[in-house]
Amino acid sequence: MTSAITPIGLLDSDQVKSVIGAAALAPSTHNTQPWRFRCTPVGLELHADPERALPVVDADQRELLLSCGAALFNLRTAIQALGAHPATTLLPRRDQPNLLAVVRPFSARKPDPRLVELADAIPRRHTNRTPFERAVIPAATVTRLRHAAELEQAWLPRMDAVQLHRLRELVNKSHHAQLADPAFVAEWRYWTGRDCTSRGGVPDYAAGAMPADDGGWILRDFGTQATPPRGRIDEADPLVVIIGSFDDTRLDRIRAGQAMQRVLLTATAAGLDASVISQPVEVPDVRNELRDLLGSGLWPQIVLRLGRGRPVAWTPRRSLADVLLEPDQRTA
Repeated sequence: MTSAITPIGLLDSDQVKSVIGAAALAPSTHNTQPWRFRCTPVGLELHADPERALPVVDADQRELLLSCGAALFNLRTAIQALGAHPATTLLPRRDQPNLLAVVRPFSARKPDPRLVELADAIPRRHTNRTPFERAVIPAATVTRLRHAAELEQAWLPRMDAVQLHRLRELVNKSHHAQLADPAFVAEWRYWTGRDCTSRGGVPDYAAGAMPADDGGWILRDFGTQATPPRGRIDEADPLVVIIGSFDDTRLDRIRAGQAMQRVLLTATAAGLDASVISQPVEVPDVRNELRDLLGSGLWPQIVLRLGRGRPVAWTPRRSLADVLLEPDQRTA
């Protein structure tokens, strides 16, 4: 075991290793995994990893904060499943902007069965970009997903047929805007279509969701470094939801990332698959249009596609040593 892992509070070294491993299974844009962790006598720290930032598609690091928020929710949930209370402070030091949270597992708490269920879903949750089956998701499940977002101070608004049709148009518009940007394409190519042995980025077997020009949903294969993306029609009508926040500060984005992960784990526990439709929140003008579509009361943070797809392989993860900071090490 690496020397950077030490007991913290009620957790021994093996348990600390286990909860960091659970945190590192969170989703991230292009599978960049932009997080680092550090063990200290006063708590377990979550840091943003600026070397894993995406300067083109995520210039203000909004999606980086969402990804780290998802990792934080996994961390909190895994700690609670072990019977410890994860007292959490967000953005604890102004002079360390990359220090996003400190989690202090120093007091005991009986595990909540609902959180244990989510903890059990952590290793089973993975992005599924295949076409989904034709199936209606029960209203009770949608209600649970909405409640999951609200528990993390975010909101999953109801969308009618007109709004969903307009959303498809906005995804199509943003997708073509991105492909027309050479800098975006270069960054996208760097992180996608990778060899399956790569620890980061999206391997070449993965595909992403985008809308067809006729308003239906197709699935985009990332292809290789030398080939263009390819499309396959998704005949199903997936459940598409938006997670939003009332403000758009760094704190709101971290909270929205936690809400996203709670929704994804709730979906996994219900037997659903999910993938992210990122284009309409990555193009600023389109994101503003999407905000108007929601009535201007919410900042859209992430768009999710939910349903049941065929089994797919997991995306790889960085090694434990690669995501750990030594006690005296700081992120830039």
